[in-house]
Amino acid sequence: MRSIQQTWLSICLCLPLAVAASHSVASTRYQPLPAHASGHTAASGVTSGSVSSTTPAVHSEAAKNSSTVLGRAVNTLGVRYRWGGSSPEKGFDCSGLVRYAFDDIDSVDLSRTSNAMARTDGKKVARNALKPGDLLFFNIRGGRVNHVAIYLGNDRFIHAPRRGKAVTIDTLDKPYWKTRYALAKRVLPSTEPQLRVTAR
Repeated sequence: MRSIQQTWLSICLCLPLAVAASHSVASTRYQPLPAHASGHTAASGVTSGSVSSTTPAVHSEAAKNSSTVLGRAVNTLGVRYRWGGSSPEKGFDCSGLVRYAFDDIDSVDLSRTSNAMARTDGKKVARNALKPGDLLFFNIRGGRVNHVAIYLGNDRFIHAPRRGKAVTIDTLDKPYWKTRYALAKRVLPSTEPQLRVTAR
């Protein structure tokens, strides 16, 4: 039953990412110029066929990476918490779970602790600009970051909470997490479009 629930949850989380990627590709397909257009821009003099964008490929890769991370994370639901743990067999602490989820992303090499991740990994993201796969950091105790989770979308996140608990999904709407939220970071490769100009 747990396996069926995890599979269904993975589909629900990852399907929107795949749809978004396909829409991105479709929206950037070539469209012919009107009959009266010259194919030149007044400022640059670059012909219409000389600039190409890698946006579709980049967005598709970003969606694939997010799906990979979320899929690996969701498949650990129910695994018990263990301080220093970094595998489904031995259990997870919060940063161990995050590192495990990102393990298949070659371009991402995360620090071992939540505090180090918050200080050195990725780039900061505004609370209202979160995307699935972003890392969420919290101040559970003391004055510094000491907990990390993976954002799933719709204000939900997955994490390994504490001793006596198991990997679970929670929400930022809860007062407990809302008041302890510190910052978010994006560690997956950028989805910014890249343009290439080819001389004709």
